[in-house]
Amino acid sequence: MTRLFGTNGIREIVGGPLTAPFVTRVAEAIAAIVPPSRPIAVGWDGRTSSVPFARIVSATLALAGHRVVELGLLPTPAIQYNVPRVGAALGVIVTASHNPPEFNGVKCIAADGLEASREFEEAVEAAVERGVAPAVPFDRVGEIASDPQGGTRYLDGILQQVDRARISARKFSVVLDCANGAGAVTSPHLLRRLGCRVVTINGQVDGTFPGHFPEPTEANLADLQRTVTAVGAELGVAHDGDADRAVYVDRTGRYVPGEEMLALLARDAVARNHGGVVVTSISAPRTVEDAVRPLGGTVEYTRVGSPAISHAMQRQQAVFGGEDNGGLIFPRFQLARDGAMSLAATLDLLARSDEGLPELLRQLPQYAVVKEKIACPVAARERVLAHVASALEKGAERTVTIDGLKVYRDGGWVLVRPSGTEPLLRVIAESKEPARARALAELALGAVRGALPPSS
Repeated sequence: MTRLFGTNGIREIVGGPLTAPFVTRVAEAIAAIVPPSRPIAVGWDGRTSSVPFARIVSATLALAGHRVVELGLLPTPAIQYNVPRVGAALGVIVTASHNPPEFNGVKCIAADGLEASREFEEAVEAAVERGVAPAVPFDRVGEIASDPQGGTRYLDGILQQVDRARISARKFSVVLDCANGAGAVTSPHLLRRLGCRVVTINGQVDGTFPGHFPEPTEANLADLQRTVTAVGAELGVAHDGDADRAVYVDRTGRYVPGEEMLALLARDAVARNHGGVVVTSISAPRTVEDAVRPLGGTVEYTRVGSPAISHAMQRQQAVFGGEDNGGLIFPRFQLARDGAMSLAATLDLLARSDEGLPELLRQLPQYAVVKEKIACPVAARERVLAHVASALEKGAERTVTIDGLKVYRDGGWVLVRPSGTEPLLRVIAESKEPARARALAELALGAVRGALPPSS
């Protein structure tokens, strides 16, 4: 059986693997699996192909006898928040999150708002392979209705999680980079409702992403850094294409690595709960453990990807979770990576503190982290990783294989793992010493290059 779903749904190039017939087959598979007793919610991001593909999904489901509630153009976490609140049996989101503009995809959300389990995805994959095509007679065709209140419902929910009056009293100045993505329809309104002075860049939805590619890496956020210092803002924040992530720039214009915000907000959650479990991926830095253990917190590690983290959080009744890429999960609100909730929680933390973000971050244990990526054909992954394991495990203190290969050695660690959304390997290294972190990363990269096919 061909695997279609990666770490976060199906993602492919539009007009290549991702075509109208393919999306129809996926929608037919979903229609065959999900009982028609409750509606299916459909939403989408701002990519150029998202509305056409979403219409295919809605029409296919309706022609198979399902009632459809279209939530429209919204951030992925807003759609997840709305799935249980509209009584849906399932949510289907047409999105490719942070991928380049030529990509799009399909993501499934369970009735409780969590990302669908791997078991459900496998059932869809099997149905696609069998070629199921359910259909009903004319008098059993389902209805397609619109729910225009999804965005308001979502923002109202976020505002109930923070001290709105205390944040408003501080009158924060915030620069918001929406990356021309779905966050543009919600996050500016959230900041204004929190009493902030808002400067927005890349604030119009445009699926070609003219401002910069929709992944909030430091290389893509030069305009945000310049604008924060130019206007004297307290904070800068950037979303990815579907706004399930938030990445920060402090008042000095410094890009804040995602691992620092992960540790800072994990510490805050554990402190406010007087202990508790924090769930994060195997790629997260030791800063998280160092930050929460003195406060009675413990850390559980999972595979990379929000589905693994959110389901582990549910099992462990965790107080906080997330990844080191800006995707943070606040379980009191919902078990989903949520850029807008992250923004509100950060402002709430700043409003409770006499110090700004730079000062709070300096209180955290400091590690040097190096992140690289290298193209690798999917067919060559297993052979390349086996070669890397042979090269790196010599002299290793410990090896972890939760996701890819993580090797602890020589005062640090290095992780090599396949991307779940692109044909490449990701390499992350960490050490107290920047030079050591870089050396570990180069060791891993050298091992990867030594095993790649000649044409790679």
